[in-house]
Amino acid sequence: MRIIGVLDLLGGRAVHAVAGARESYRPVNSVAGASMTAGDSLALATHYVDRVGVDALYVADLDAIQGRPLQQVLVTELCRLSVPVFVDSGISSSEAAGQVRALGAAQIVVGLETLSSFDALASICAAVGGDHVVFSLDLRDGVPIASNALRGETAGALVESAVDTGIETVIALDLARVGTGSGIDLDLIAAVRRVAPPHVTVLAGGGVRGSADLEQLAAAGCDGALVATALHKGTIGAREVARARQL
Repeated sequence: MRIIGVLDLLGGRAVHAVAGARESYRPVNSVAGASMTAGDSLALATHYVDRVGVDALYVADLDAIQGRPLQQVLVTELCRLSVPVFVDSGISSSEAAGQVRALGAAQIVVGLETLSSFDALASICAAVGGDHVVFSLDLRDGVPIASNALRGETAGALVESAVDTGIETVIALDLARVGTGSGIDLDLIAAVRRVAPPHVTVLAGGGVRGSADLEQLAAAGCDGALVATALHKGTIGAREVARARQL
């Protein structure tokens, strides 16, 4: 089980995402075991990497996701850290994917929320390689958040279509659970694992609270978890990350 530390970037600062209500996000002003200036994304990322020992970082550029310019300088600095970096910046074209890959991103996240079609996802995989593309199954309260062209499909069907394009990693991300401490949707993870071939990595995001959740995710066939709030609070720390690798 891999632990991936999440940074949500808004206006150059790291913010605490809660339930997908982006208009109410506030800068991260404290993190267990370290002092930091509110919203200092590099300090937060360094804490995740050096003190907690996360296996990777997930950087969500909320400016870019909402149609504003990519925070290119900051994303580049984060990609220079010593762990692989997943970048989610509202990518929906091969050109945009190539730009972010050139900044140093190890993985390009393509979210259902901003995806126009699976043909576009296939084009992105062809451009940067399916092993560098992550499909984020974006949901709210278990319901897929999709464009008109993809609306109405079940979560399982969406995952199957994504796998057919050549992606090798899927994130099941329920925005309604993010930052709430409400727990994880094990049924969703199990459903995604059932339809995803064995070679496809399955990650979970939204609601992870501590070691018990990580153990349940591993039992459901999940390969890793995106974590933010539990890292801020210290309910998942260096010891829990080390233990998770054994699951």
